[in-house]
Amino acid sequence: QVQLVESGGGLVQAGRSLRLSCVASGSTLNLHSMSWYRQAPGKQREWVATITDLGGIEYADSVKGRFTISEDNAKHTVYLQMSSLKPEDTAVYYCNGARGGFDFWGQGAQVTVAS
Repeated sequence: QVQLVESGGGLVQAGRSLRLSCVASGSTLNLHSMSWYRQAPGKQREWVATITDLGGIEYADSVKGRFTISEDNAKHTVYLQMSSLKPEDTAVYYCNGARGGFDFWGQGAQVTVAS
C-alpha cells in the first residue's frame, strides 16, 4: 500500500507562484509514475502533469510553460511548482501514484487563485 500526503496549497493572487509537495510512504517501490491532477468546483478531475520512473515528463496544455513537476527520490517527494497562476487554476490538487494498473491518491490540497 502507498500513502500520499499533499501540502502547500493556499490562497494566492493571480500572477504569483505556489509550490505543492506530495510525500509518499509505505510500499513506494516500483511506482511507475507520479502525477498531479486537479478538480475545480463543478468539474471533472483533470490531469495536470506526470513524471515517470524513467524521467519522462508531460504536461497538460493548460499548464505547459507555467507549471513544473519534479521529484526528490531521497525524500520520496514529488513537487508541482506553479507559476503565473490564473483564477482558472483554482481547484483541489491531487497527487497520484501508479503501479501495475493500480492508482493511489492523496487527500488533496486546495489552491485558490484570486483575481
